[in-house]
Amino acid sequence: MKIDKVLLTPGLGSFFYDDQAAVQKGTPKNGEWYDGEPLTLGFNQIRLPASILEIGLVLEDGYIAWGDMMSVQYAGAAGRDPVFNLDRYQKQIKQHLIPLLYGRSIDLFSINACEMCQVQPDQDHLHTAIQYGLTQALLQATAYANKCTMAQVLCTEYGLPLIPKPVPLYAQSGDQRYENVDKFILKQIDVLPHGLINNRKKFGASGEKFLEYVDWVVKRIRELGDADYSPRLHFDIYGMAGKALGLSIENICAYLKKIEKTAQPFEINIESPADFGTRASQIEGLEAIRQRLFEMGCNVKIVADEWCNTLEDIQAFTQHKAVDMIQIKMPDMGGIQYCIEAVKLCHANNIAAFLGGSCTETDISARASVHVAIATQADMLLCKPGMGADEGISITKNEQVRLLAELSCAYL
Repeated sequence: MKIDKVLLTPGLGSFFYDDQAAVQKGTPKNGEWYDGEPLTLGFNQIRLPASILEIGLVLEDGYIAWGDMMSVQYAGAAGRDPVFNLDRYQKQIKQHLIPLLYGRSIDLFSINACEMCQVQPDQDHLHTAIQYGLTQALLQATAYANKCTMAQVLCTEYGLPLIPKPVPLYAQSGDQRYENVDKFILKQIDVLPHGLINNRKKFGASGEKFLEYVDWVVKRIRELGDADYSPRLHFDIYGMAGKALGLSIENICAYLKKIEKTAQPFEINIESPADFGTRASQIEGLEAIRQRLFEMGCNVKIVADEWCNTLEDIQAFTQHKAVDMIQIKMPDMGGIQYCIEAVKLCHANNIAAFLGGSCTETDISARASVHVAIATQADMLLCKPGMGADEGISITKNEQVRLLAELSCAYL
């Protein structure tokens, strides 16, 4: 089976691209708009609609396999590729990629993904958003040609055991951090709530606001949840502990100890407790935090996000065993094949693999991520896309149960 034509069409992701530097500075919101000037290269305003580019691979028999290209919400921050510019990158794709796709056999995903992601337009690497969307389409095409699921393609080509077992789902609240927690509890989500603690107003001058929020979440679970419902708590605090406490390892760890006590009896993850400014400094800083927490007998698990974007970054973090868990943020990784290698790398180093992504993604990219999660048996999968909670949960949960049902049928 070969590619006969290639379709490109602009589309919309499920949320916005935000200038993280401007948001963390405390720029005031005006409804869904931010009043103020952007600070990050590529942003002409602080909040942009999440524009995406959809690529359709038209096969010889007329079937069309789609993939969606997008940046993450905080594009251009902490070492990430710049925000995805449709005009610029659409020209690159037409000039450098489409000629290589015409007539290409789609029987083997791994070969195509490797070859296409190594294309270097204009003496630069292929933007991670392009790699991500293109490999979604290539994977879907290969699954169609082989009359199997995308998960089965990945297991076959990457030597992974096919285990029809669900991966725990993690739901993010967005700014509706109270209303959406109720939804998560009622729907018995495995991991919650994210919280979006991305500025000092939400965190508090010395962390008191975040501490109050953790306390509220725990009480709400006890109030609404069944007696046997025991989710893991996962909060992304965007480096706010470091900003508030002056990057002092001792002060940050003392604060995390308070968080652990407040969160009892639930296990807790803290993503990005501090941002130390570079990859090397981030590894060193998070490693020091993790070591000090161990010495204190504190079981808060530290999760890497900032400065841990690519496979090369993840190799550096795992080599130092700097954290307990790594978020593999799929649009930042680029090709799906790199996400697979990242999960394998985490597991080989006894580090939990959180297969993440962004609220800016689409239904197509979210469904593809479910297949990657099942194939690799990641430790946690982000419910996406969007910030509405219900939609992301529905898309990832239902794709997972459908996939598991199909895989079970394969053994009957």
